[in-house]
Amino acid sequence: MSGSGLRWGGLVSGALLPLLGALLAIALWWGTVAVFDVDPFFLPAPPDVVEAFLRLPDYLLRATWVTMLEAVIGFGIATLGGLAVALLLAASRVVERMTLPLLAATNAVPKVALAPLLLVWMGFGSEPKIVMVVLVCFFPIVLSTMAGLTSTPVELHELARSLSASRWGTFVKFRLPWALPQVFVGLKVAISLAIIGAVIGEVVNPDRGLGAVIVSSGTTADTPLAFAALALLAILGAGLFYLVVAVERLTVPWAGEVTA
Repeated sequence: MSGSGLRWGGLVSGALLPLLGALLAIALWWGTVAVFDVDPFFLPAPPDVVEAFLRLPDYLLRATWVTMLEAVIGFGIATLGGLAVALLLAASRVVERMTLPLLAATNAVPKVALAPLLLVWMGFGSEPKIVMVVLVCFFPIVLSTMAGLTSTPVELHELARSLSASRWGTFVKFRLPWALPQVFVGLKVAISLAIIGAVIGEVVNPDRGLGAVIVSSGTTADTPLAFAALALLAILGAGLFYLVVAVERLTVPWAGEVTA
């Protein structure tokens, strides 16, 4: 197959097929509402949602921006902290055995239960919401990074020893490149969870963001507005997810060949 054919095939699978899937989902949603004559109070049709967005576009876009900032900042902090902790755990079995059960126990605590406490400890504003994002994203990043760093094949270790590579050289040239695909698995999971963490914080403290829009639309029984906020959350989550995918393809373009 020629290079242009491969590029065209990649364009179809990477862009057109997801778009087609989204259009089919919207068509199924619209058809369900029309066939069963569902009251818009319970399930609005796509035109009702578009009308709700056009009614308050500035308000919804400002809320989207707030939620995106909270999610991205929290995700960035969780990434830096998670990678650092994973490197420490992977470097020492003693530290891993001492710390990993504590991390697992902390991760098992429902984050919704922590949201009111964060509000008490940190007050109103964006800080407790960002911390909620960090708590939600941290463990998947740590776990995936540790899995990648501890799964280096024996053959690569033997190759490093045959080249008389130092411990740091072995890490940089062998362990880290091998672990990167697994690291990005955790990052892709975490970026989706970041939106959830931000919305949890906004629902508990509904002053700004798309979570606040959903809470306020619930009190006013404006279901189309709530669905407009949900649609923006879905678009935001998909956009951030594919941004991480793009970074992955630039950073580790060979990952697909290795996993295949």
